[in-house]
Amino acid sequence: MKTISTALSDHLAGEVTTLATCWALTRRDATEMFFTDFDEDLVIDGDSYLAASGYSRSAIANSSSFSVDNLDIIGNLTSDIIREEDLFAGLYDFAEMRIFMVNWQDLTQGTLPLRRGWIGEVSARDGAFTAELRGLAQALLYEVGEVYSPLCGADLGDSRCTVDVEALTETDVVANAPSRDQFTLTDYSGADDVLNGGVLTFTSGANAGRSCEIRGWAQSGKMLTLYLEMPYVIEAGDEVSFFPGCDKRYATCRDTYANHLNFRGFPHIPGTDALLETGNG
Repeated sequence: MKTISTALSDHLAGEVTTLATCWALTRRDATEMFFTDFDEDLVIDGDSYLAASGYSRSAIANSSSFSVDNLDIIGNLTSDIIREEDLFAGLYDFAEMRIFMVNWQDLTQGTLPLRRGWIGEVSARDGAFTAELRGLAQALLYEVGEVYSPLCGADLGDSRCTVDVEALTETDVVANAPSRDQFTLTDYSGADDVLNGGVLTFTSGANAGRSCEIRGWAQSGKMLTLYLEMPYVIEAGDEVSFFPGCDKRYATCRDTYANHLNFRGFPHIPGTDALLETGNG
């Protein structure tokens, strides 16, 4: 239920209105950002809503059904406020957003709440970004629970797996980085493919604190390939830590990690072929 002040209600009922839309964003790292589509900055409840990085949005529609009330936010990429590399680094993933209207001629009339939700899919192109705002009903679409699968449902080293990944973790330094998803290491000399599916974390450099899954490792050239590009340029001298992966198969859990008692899959469950088999004659 949305409630507004009597003064703002009277203003909305008038023949002429002086309205501006604002949005307040709070990232998961607690960074707060404030913007408005008005042509001047607005100070609301002590926060400065910037006009220089204004935005446009798709129409807001309300429904009494349980459908998700998503909308798109389109804004400019500015080097000192919202940067493309920060978007793709995931800094805005699941950021909370509030959108509301104010009477810019009299901010004491309060606010008219329009939408509240979280940032979903983000894309950037030609100096602008588009962010999907997912409404509160999005939470109702999440599937809770597990499915039967021959593969393990745990991640290597988590609380259900219990393998001590710290004992398996190696550290090294980037020797050369031809791209943001491929680089060579200085000292590590493990066998080919031993790191496939593992996780690498940058402990220094522009990508410090960010992790990515390892796609491949070639010992001959000490070349390591990631599944996704890192958001920032990888430099020689960047320090990394990493541990090998697990293909989530029962045999690997038993033979490589001696952890089959904690295997979280169902290796003996009949597959689709078995379910479709019919008797002869």
